[in-house]
Amino acid sequence: MKNSSGDEAVGGAVTLGLLAAWALHDLEELATVPGWWRRNLPALRERYPGMPEAVWRRAGSVDGREFAVAVGAMAAVVASASVAGRLTGGRSATYQTALHAFGLHGLVHLAQAGLVRGYTPGVATSPLIVVPFTLWARHRLRRAGVLRATRPRDLAVGLGFAGAATVGAHAVARRLTKA
Repeated sequence: MKNSSGDEAVGGAVTLGLLAAWALHDLEELATVPGWWRRNLPALRERYPGMPEAVWRRAGSVDGREFAVAVGAMAAVVASASVAGRLTGGRSATYQTALHAFGLHGLVHLAQAGLVRGYTPGVATSPLIVVPFTLWARHRLRRAGVLRATRPRDLAVGLGFAGAATVGAHAVARRLTKA
């Protein structure tokens, strides 16, 4: 479908699809994160002794309930970005930043798996859903003429967005589950 300028229109599969792809990816994380940490924390501590102890304590203290609440908080962030994308035909800076963040998040999962030399939560759906969806959505945005030029700064902002949203979601979850 073409829009009035002759470019291809951006539909809900591109914009709201971000939320759907994220949900499929996070189902893997919900199913695997707490148990994975319990099984792997001792070996990771031994393999990476330079990591601050506070990081290991925090990672080991997240239970399934807290993680599920954090995923719910992140769902609100991704849903908001997806809706902003839908309402603007993909032009929303928030949507495009979230899309960059999602794709970079998938690459981080692949790097994590490489560092631990094995499975890490989220790595199965990263090459199957996260990275392909991101590339496809960027292609559709480009064809529609609405994808902003991606500079290295935009990638840094995307990673920062993902990091800040993750930290915020976990802070909310910790507060709600420890009350």
